[in-house]
Amino acid sequence: MEMIGQGILAAFHLLLTGDPEVLKITLLTLKVSGTATFISLLIGIPLGTLLALKEFPGRQFFLSLVNTGMGLPPVVVGLWVSIFLWRSGPFGYLDIMYTPIAMIIAQAIIASPLVVGLTSAALQQTDPKLRLQIKALGTTRLQYLWLLLKEVRFSIMAAIIAGFGAVVSEVGASMAVGGNIKDQTRVLTTATVLEVSKGNFDIAIALSIILSLLAYFITLFLTLLQQKKQGA
Repeated sequence: MEMIGQGILAAFHLLLTGDPEVLKITLLTLKVSGTATFISLLIGIPLGTLLALKEFPGRQFFLSLVNTGMGLPPVVVGLWVSIFLWRSGPFGYLDIMYTPIAMIIAQAIIASPLVVGLTSAALQQTDPKLRLQIKALGTTRLQYLWLLLKEVRFSIMAAIIAGFGAVVSEVGASMAVGGNIKDQTRVLTTATVLEVSKGNFDIAIALSIILSLLAYFITLFLTLLQQKKQGA
């Protein structure tokens, strides 16, 4: 209990004093995870819509891959992204290994199946009569898709929340492709692991509290936006 108390006090001290290193780590965490979540939306919503509304050979196979990807261990993603980005790998010439860009790529891969799967499931649950009614209005294909997505916006916001939650809390992929380099790729999760390995449990607890607060307030914002959209 004493260790927990010290961790809580250390967290308040770091927050109130505006520790530059903690602030930098927190901002990088938000930047990497936020960008990765945004990219996953650009990939996941169109792909989820396609899988939900279009019948084609191999569709069930692709859906099974998406469902598998929703539970894919982050460390596995980190390993394969590392293999492709190492200097000897296919994309080694890009020289982005151990950079925030590599971390964003890995986290986007982690979040995308969640967005694809939840978007697809939400659209598949829409009433077929509703689809016919929308088509009967003489809508264009884009208008039809927009109205359907608007109908399931509550579930899409849930997909965004799930995607962000998955990447902001992961550590395996970030360690694998980022290397936990000070002032370059160190985020709150990897910094916490580092402090634990050094035996600085009070600082580790403090960082974990800051990470939890960050995740909570971002999720709170998205939840309020979700509920507002639901009532719109």
